[in-house]
Amino acid sequence: MSESPQLYIAFDPIYAHPLPEGHRFPMIKYELIPEQLLYEGSIKELNLFKPNVCPDETVLLTHDPLYLAKLKDQTLSAKEQRHIGFPQSPALTTRELMITQGSIDCCFYAMKYGVAMNIAGGTHHAFFDRGEGFCLLNDFAVAANYLLKHQQAKKIVIIDLDVHQGNGTASLFEKQPNVYTFSMHGAHNYPFHKEKSDRDVPLNDGIGDAEYLSLLAYHLSEILEKEQPDFAFYLSGVDILSTDKFGKLNVSMEGCKARDEYVFNSLKKKNIPCTVAMGGGYSPNVKDIVEAHCNTYRAALDIYF
Repeated sequence: MSESPQLYIAFDPIYAHPLPEGHRFPMIKYELIPEQLLYEGSIKELNLFKPNVCPDETVLLTHDPLYLAKLKDQTLSAKEQRHIGFPQSPALTTRELMITQGSIDCCFYAMKYGVAMNIAGGTHHAFFDRGEGFCLLNDFAVAANYLLKHQQAKKIVIIDLDVHQGNGTASLFEKQPNVYTFSMHGAHNYPFHKEKSDRDVPLNDGIGDAEYLSLLAYHLSEILEKEQPDFAFYLSGVDILSTDKFGKLNVSMEGCKARDEYVFNSLKKKNIPCTVAMGGGYSPNVKDIVEAHCNTYRAALDIYF
């Protein structure tokens, strides 16, 4: 592995462990993002790495032993599977464990080079003892607890800019003063019962670029100044786009890219390493989803490398 500064990217193992028929379309972006970045020359194969499976003892820093056993033994109830949104399978559990380890690995690359990215991840609807909203395990929460446990960070901020509130993340860290949760999300969007983040910024339907970016700048600058984190996780969902089927916001492709640039510039100026995960994106045209996500990588490359 090269020692020169570069962007390291955890490759999503979904296509080694395919989902059941009927669940492929919303996930195809995870294959197309690296293909596009490789095709245009933004990255090379050496930028991509495949994570191992996250060990049980690491997952259990965050999640309930009985819930993890259900995932591994394939004993989730029909109701639990409906809440997650995927039918259970050994392959799906393996994928989730690899994604989780990928976010942990990204932390160490970020400490070395400023930023690292997980093509999947950002599974912010997973709670201590259950999954929801296509999320089985909360990879950012597991990674944050791993850093704290091993004294790799003292104060962590999770910047969640997916259009859906990070309810699982908020719940997991509700009583953890060393992790500050910040969520900017649609006020009238899933989940309809919101948990309490350290800072929630509910957004009205139809909000556009100028107001969105102004709110982000106000809140993020204040949080970074007050909390003085030494590590950041950034969930860069592109379901804020005006083209998104479920987002209800009116942010343009350019506004979404400006959001990423603002976050990266703010963290870099304060020398705060950052692990990034892609989060949601549900525009009918998959090209819009891939382009918006690729803009996040391009912004990181331009600002850090």
